[in-house]
Formats: sequence, structure tokens, C-alpha cells
Amino acid sequence: MVDRMLIDTLQLKARDFALRWKDKIRKASQLKHYNALEDAALLDLNVPVYGILSRTLDRGIDRSLVGNFFVSQGKDRMQKEFPVSELIYALNLTQETVIEYIMTDFVLDNPVRMYQAMGAITRVAEFFILGCFYTSKGFLEATYTRMSTQDAVSEALLKKYFKDDFFFKKN
Repeated sequence: MVDRMLIDTLQLKARDFALRWKDKIRKASQLKHYNALEDAALLDLNVPVYGILSRTLDRGIDRSLVGNFFVSQGKDRMQKEFPVSELIYALNLTQETVIEYIMTDFVLDNPVRMYQAMGAITRVAEFFILGCFYTSKGFLEATYTRMSTQDAVSEALLKKYFKDDFFFKKN
């Protein structure tokens, strides 16, 4: 069971979490595309993640909700020409932001709360692993689509390098 206070904090203070994340992004020289964005645009990319995470911690993993959210993010970032490596690293920094909050700012004043925090960290990690999976799927799907329509890459060549089963891909 995840503490209700944590669930509500993620939802109500999503912008505060995004500000912490932004600071991590600004320190990461590897994230050139993210660092090229203005602060407001950067925050807008990250704020929605905490609402989905809050809902997931409250109600359990809804693969449809999580999948649709992260696939959309992957497609959007591909269209904006972000490297997939930056997407995964930025998502990792989001996870790190939440776990740091749990370990430092979340009140761990008794054994029950400590136990709840350990469970929450496990569920947060599961959420972000699933997020990485779906973000990659969305990114690859958008890449596949662009290559087949705009770049006129042959279907045979696409099938050779894109082993994923996208929902629209013919077997």
C-alpha cells in the first residue's frame, strides 16, 4: 500500500517535482535537446508524468493508460528530433527525482511509513521501467512511420531493422 499523502503530493505538487527535474536536466550536459528548451517548455514536458504516476500508485498499473501516455511521448519526441538516448535518460532523472523525494522529504517517522516508502519506491521503479519500454515503442513506431512514408524506405528493409510488432505493421 502506498501512503495517500505521497499520492496526493505527486498530483498536487507536480510542478515542484518538475522544477527539481529541470535542475537535474540543466546539470546533464548529455541532454543537449532538452537543455536547448526554455524553462517553461521543459517543465511542460515533465509535469504530466507525475499525475500519471500518482494515478498508477493509487489504482495500480493500468497498462493502457501508462502505455498510451508514454507511447505518445516517444512519438512526440521523435517528431521533435530528440535522440532516444536522451528520452530514456530524462525519464531516469524523473524517477530519480521522485525517489529522492521519498527518501528525503517524505516523512519516514515510523516503521510503517518506512515500509510504505520501500513499497512505493518499488512501484515507482516498475512504473518508470514500463515508461521506458513504451517510450521506446512510441519512438520506434514514429521512426518506422517516417521512414516508410517520408523517406521511402522499402518495406523489406524496414522489416529487417524494425523487429518490434507495431499495431499497424503487417506480418
